Amino acid sequence: MSVNGVTGTSDVYSTYSAAKTQTTAAAKTEDTKANASTSSAESAGVVYEPSEEAKSASQKTTKKYTPDANLIAKLKADSEARTAQFKSLVEQMLTKQGKTYNNANDIWSILASGDFTVDPATKAQAQADIAEDGYWGVSQTSQRILDFATALTGGDPDKIDEMRAAFEKGYKQAEKTWGGELPEISKKTYDAVLAGFDKMKEEAGITE
Repeated sequence: MSVNGVTGTSDVYSTYSAAKTQTTAAAKTEDTKANASTSSAESAGVVYEPSEEAKSASQKTTKKYTPDANLIAKLKADSEARTAQFKSLVEQMLTKQGKTYNNANDIWSILASGDFTVDPATKAQAQADIAEDGYWGVSQTSQRILDFATALTGGDPDKIDEMRAAFEKGYKQAEKTWGGELPEISKKTYDAVLAGFDKMKEEAGITE
C-alpha cells in the first residue's frame, strides 16, 4: 500500500469524526432547546386552583350586604294598607257614635281614653286582628318588624344594634302619640321584637 493511500484514509476518517462530532453537538443543542421549550410550556400551563377553604375565605371577604328593595316595598305597602284599613275601621266606629275628629291624633286620644262603644261586628273584627295569630297579634307584628329591619340592612349583622335602637325610638314615639303607656299587647310585642334582635345576634355569632 502506498503512503498516499494511508494518508488519504486517515484524512477521510478525520473528516468523518469531525462531522460526527458536529452532528452530535447539534443534536444535543436541539435536545436542550426542546427540553427548555417543554419546561417553559409546562410552567406556562400550570394553573393555580384555590382550595375550598381559600374560596370560602375569599367569598367571606368580598361579601356585600344589599338592602332588599323589593321586600321593603312589599312590606311597606302591606303595612300601609293594613294601617289604612285599621284607621278606616276606627273612623267608621267613631262616625256611628256621632263623634268627629280633626286629625289622626284625635283617634288615638279617644281610643286611649276608653270613652267609646263598639258594635258587635267591629268588636269581632278587632278581636280577630289582635288575636295571637291575627295581623296585629304579638307574633305577626313582631315578626313583621324584624323582617322589615332585615330588609333595610340587607341582613348585615353589624346593623342589628342600629335597628334595635331605631325600634326602641319608634316605640317611645308610639307611646307619645298614644298619650302614655301602650296597651299590654304592645308591651308583649316590644319584648318579642327585642328577643328577635337578640336571636339575630346570637345566630351571627356576635357577643356583647
